[in-house]
Parts: sequence; C-alpha cells; structure tokens
Amino acid sequence: MTTDSLDVEPNLAPETLSHAIDRLREAEVALPTFAQLADPTTIPTSVRDALRDIDPDAPHPLNLFRVHWHNDASRRGIAAVPEHVVLPRELTGVDAQIVVALGDRFPLIHAHKVLAAYGCLVPRLVAGEFDPSKQRAVWPSTGNYCRGGVAISRLLGCRGVAVLPEGMSQERFDWLEDWVVDHEDVIRTPGTESNVKEIYDRCHELELDPANVILNQFSEFGNHIVHYAVTGAALDRVFHSLLEQTPGLKLHSFISATGSAGTIGAGDYLKERHGSLIVAVEAAECPTMLANGFGQHNIQGIGDKHIPLIHNVMNTDVALAISDRATDRVGVLFGTTTGRELLRRRGVPDSVLDALPSLGLSSICNVLAAIKVAKQFKLGPDDVIVTVATDGAAMYDSERALAEARHFPDGFDTVGAAEIYGEHLLGAATDLLRELTYEERARIFNLGYFTWVEQQGVPLDEFEARRHQAFWEAQRARAAGWDALIGEVNERTGVLEKL
Repeated sequence: MTTDSLDVEPNLAPETLSHAIDRLREAEVALPTFAQLADPTTIPTSVRDALRDIDPDAPHPLNLFRVHWHNDASRRGIAAVPEHVVLPRELTGVDAQIVVALGDRFPLIHAHKVLAAYGCLVPRLVAGEFDPSKQRAVWPSTGNYCRGGVAISRLLGCRGVAVLPEGMSQERFDWLEDWVVDHEDVIRTPGTESNVKEIYDRCHELELDPANVILNQFSEFGNHIVHYAVTGAALDRVFHSLLEQTPGLKLHSFISATGSAGTIGAGDYLKERHGSLIVAVEAAECPTMLANGFGQHNIQGIGDKHIPLIHNVMNTDVALAISDRATDRVGVLFGTTTGRELLRRRGVPDSVLDALPSLGLSSICNVLAAIKVAKQFKLGPDDVIVTVATDGAAMYDSERALAEARHFPDGFDTVGAAEIYGEHLLGAATDLLRELTYEERARIFNLGYFTWVEQQGVPLDEFEARRHQAFWEAQRARAAGWDALIGEVNERTGVLEKL
C-alpha cells in the first residue's frame, strides 16, 4: 500500500494542481489553514459570518472551517476554550483531575476523525498529488475516519470510498449510506475492529486502479501533524484555562487509545511544553504493545494487531490496556437512566451527567485508562490528566443494547449499575500497565517492521529514521509549508474574495 512520502518538501505537479484548483473553484471551496484550525479566531470574519446560517452537518464547503476543537455546544459558534468536562472524584474514585475534550462538537460526523481526514487529503491536494476531477479518495478505517474522509471528499467536490470491517456498528453504515455518491463506495471487509490487515488487503486490490488514491490513516503523516498542530494546541488551551482558575496545577499526562496513532501526536505537543507523559492505550483482548499479542475486541476506534507507522513510539512513556468488557459495561452505565441515576445518588453533578452522552466506547476507554494512570502514579488534586472523547455515545446505541442484553440478560437494574460502578470505576486496578524503558520502546518500535517493511514495502531506512525525534520535528515543520500552499490555492480559486 502506498504510504505518505517522508520527504518534507512538496512534489508539485502543475497539471494535477490546475485540475484541483478548477474543481475547488467550481465547487466554491475555500480551504482553512492548519494554523486557522488551531486558532479559529484567525479565520476571516467574512467566513465566520457566513457560517452562522449553515447547518454544521450540511455538505456545505464552508463547514471545512468548523473542523476544529473550538465549536461550542451548538456547533455554530466558536468557544474561547474547547468544550470539555472535568470528571470528579465521585465518578472516577481518584483525586486527580481527569479532563476530557469533547470530540462530538466537530461538524459533519460528530467525531474528531474529520480533522484527521482533512489533514491527510488536503496536503496532497495542494501539493498537486491528488486530482479531484479524476481520482477517488479511498479511506481505510474501522469507522469514524472513513466517515470523516467521505465527508471531506464530498465537501471538496471529489468522490470518497469507505473501506471498513463488516462488524462495525450499524450507525456507521447508516451514516455512510446517506453520504456516499454510490452505494458501491461503501466496501465491507471481513471481521471487526481488529481486522486491519483485511482492510489493507482490499486496499491493495483497489490500488491497482490508478484512479484510486489510498489515504491510509495509519501511515499518512498528515494525520500525526494535524493532531500535533491542532489537537495539541486545543488541549494546551484547555489546560491553561484550568491553570488560570487554579494556579499550581501540573499537567501529568496525556492519554490516547492508539487507533491510527494520529491523536496521540497531541501528546508530543503537550510534552514539549509541560513535560507531561504520553500514555498509549490498547485493548486487553489485543495486547500488541504490552505482549506482542493479538486478538479480537469491541472497543471500536482503537489499536489492532500492529503498530502504526505514524506512532512516535520512542517518545511514548506508558503503555496500558483496557478490556472491552469494561468499556461495554460502563457504556451501559453511562447510557441508561438507571445507570445515571445511580451516579447521581453517588454525588456526580448533573453537569457531568449531561456530558456522558458525549463519550463513546473509545472515549470511555480513555477515561478508564486515565483512572488507571492516576492510581499507578498516586496522583493528587493538583495533577491533571488530559484525554479526548473521540466521538459520542450516539454512534453506539446498537452496541449498547447488545452489551446490555449480553451482560444483564435478566434486565439492567440498580444492582447491575452498582456492580459496574464498583468494579470498573471505583475498583479500577493498575494491572496491564507498563512504564516504558528505552528497551521496551525499542521492542514496540521493532514490531512495526513486520507490517510496514515486510508487508507494506516501506524502505528500511525510512522505517528506521522514525526512531529519532529529529525525524518527527522535521515532519511537523511541514505544516507551515502546507499552509503556504493552501494560501496560494485560495488565491488562485478566488473563493474567499467572494465572501
């Protein structure tokens, strides 16, 4: 499978770029820069004024300027501080402040993967490496990334193809059917969350047709770069808002289930500024980082039997695992009236209960991992752990119903709610957690060889270059060059001048 070039400089193809500019002009598309998505107050006033009358879920090209963390609860205005919730001791059982940024404020798909999709396709577009008039953007994914890719493709006036396992939640497929140009553009592969290789195999077949461009989130460095620049800045702003309220707080760690390892790039941003730890999370049923392991799991949206090419493993401090039994059951607790009433009786404030629908399965996984970290490091009330809710519970209604029937066949009641609360929240253990030494990081890094060099054909020297932080610093420097190209493309289309 083709991977993103490791070269820092763009490879401009004038004819392809000309076609792209013509298509953008025709579709009346203006492109936001990475810097504008990191700080939406810099978006032109004319664009922000025009957005007031546009539905955040409509296939309108101006919604590209909403692909950031600063959308307010209505997703129509800009919040000074990204929407987040601070989980109290009454919910988590720990003194540390666990802060969760809410990804369901993103437009189009109610999930932050739309940002990753933008970060993967637009750099290729402005560098003359993708022709929207002739080529299809193929989005291999286990769910939200392919939805984000299909949405971004449609807004850019090109055709998007979703490739995902047939066992993913029905809500994902329902959304895709409403957004793709043709029903054939939803390709179902065998298996569930852990069957990533099957997705790759199908993409190898699609890649034989030059009209198909594979945008593999696991190897597209734009995914890492956009989260470093945009998600990192957003989370930094959240922490500083807390620091203003309570001087003396310390940012201890950033937690992220690895998935494609795009989001965890925000941890590099925070570590540079605060010295915080980077914690990578996987499913206990598929303990690849912890035990070179494999298996099936249902934490939809997180890591699966391989180490992504874009994971900066040598800068990762902790690896831990959460069971899908825990996320399924806590999803029932958070997603039912019975469960939320139990939490209310235990002192969880209504403001926090109102935020629980913003936590999908992988988001719950991140929260449970944060509790585990707080206990392992014996953190106190001045310690802050930051994580993200990648999407909301609405994407998992069918999964929650299945989990409730499976775990509580005689019906879910207060006793069942108390059981979940006691076992998975207050009683969370510190097992399946490893503080990574240099040797442990190297072991995990080396696991990537089998996927990327042997299977996917990445040159060995390019694979090895990723061991060194200088490589990652050079990658992140690409954002400024991409922003310059975006500015040039916008000038040539003239779309912004008409607003």
